[in-house]
Amino acid sequence: MQPADRIATFKPYYFAQVGRQIRQMRAQGRPVVRMDIGAPDLPPPDFVIEAMIAAARRPDRHSYQPYGGTPAYKAAWAEYYARRFGVDLDPETQVVGLIGSKEGIFHLTQAVVNPGDVVLVPDPGYPVYSAAARIAGAQVVTMPLRAEGGFFPDLSAIPEDLARRAKLLWLNYPNNPTGATVTLDQLAAAVDFARHYRILLAHDAPYVDVVLDESVPRPPSVLQVPGAVEVAVEFNSLSKRANMAGWRLGAAVGHAQALKYLFLYKSQVDSSTFGPLMDAAPVALNDPRMEPWLRERNGIYRQRRDLILAALPELGLHAAPPAAGLYVWARLPRGLDSLTFCQNLLQEYGVSWAPGRVFGEHGEGYVRISLGTATDQVRAALTRLLEGRKAHAA
Repeated sequence: MQPADRIATFKPYYFAQVGRQIRQMRAQGRPVVRMDIGAPDLPPPDFVIEAMIAAARRPDRHSYQPYGGTPAYKAAWAEYYARRFGVDLDPETQVVGLIGSKEGIFHLTQAVVNPGDVVLVPDPGYPVYSAAARIAGAQVVTMPLRAEGGFFPDLSAIPEDLARRAKLLWLNYPNNPTGATVTLDQLAAAVDFARHYRILLAHDAPYVDVVLDESVPRPPSVLQVPGAVEVAVEFNSLSKRANMAGWRLGAAVGHAQALKYLFLYKSQVDSSTFGPLMDAAPVALNDPRMEPWLRERNGIYRQRRDLILAALPELGLHAAPPAAGLYVWARLPRGLDSLTFCQNLLQEYGVSWAPGRVFGEHGEGYVRISLGTATDQVRAALTRLLEGRKAHAA
């Protein structure tokens, strides 16, 4: 049995692969602190869980649900965008519910890209952007994200012939993996670029409410740019906003025609989300109790970030403090290979960080450290690493 050509060259997803390795280590009695994956460790608010339980007790909430989400679910996302960003959306034509934003990212590519089209992808970046394009038969053109450019792509450096062939442009801020944030002016420049070359701009924005520095403006939506809805789709989810990663609740919003194609493709593939999960989403999106909960939750992430930043120089690494998002993007000493470094870290100290190389060629020389690990485990991991470094120095 041979795989289809479209996936024949694919390697196993890195985080699935390292997950198997960690399970084997733990089965052998070796303790491992996992700080590589972007999964929140804390639960959602109790009042969100209670809303889901109440809905699940209703006998009418266990059948198939409307494709693309219930009317109440889509209306809740529209309400959130109006309140959070000042963006008005039509729930019927400008919101599509997703089973987590990951499937929407993949499906949008299949719905709008033809073999031979160019897809512009940030490097380093979320691996699904390029994987989806390759499966669609597109040519992936990477846009380097460099520290000196604030980890924002230099759109002017994209060759004219490739820009004219491009069908889809991916951006992601607050950024995974670099933790970089973006200004509305930068997003406006991307909107202008997309409009000039008739490209669909897709902005992946699940970290907009994971704010680590409250002294700076909250991360924006690309749809705040005037006219952006004519060229852009934005992806969002409750995975990072409300610690609901396993609930698989997301949405794509914005460009109505692109969303129509996304909906058409999705309707051939899935049958929507479990109703009580969607019933809890309006609470997680718009209940006033979310604001104090977010401040408290983000404060916990901030404490973990600061613990990591304080330890990195003693480990010979450097990182700029991220203002938002769930990651510290740390530069390795020159000459170190990120895959080898992270494998040694795991085997010698039982600490798992993500090698920058898995996010693209320009991620080499960095590691990504997740803040979604219990604070006592973060301390334990850092203690192991610091003591190990001192022992090597001795």
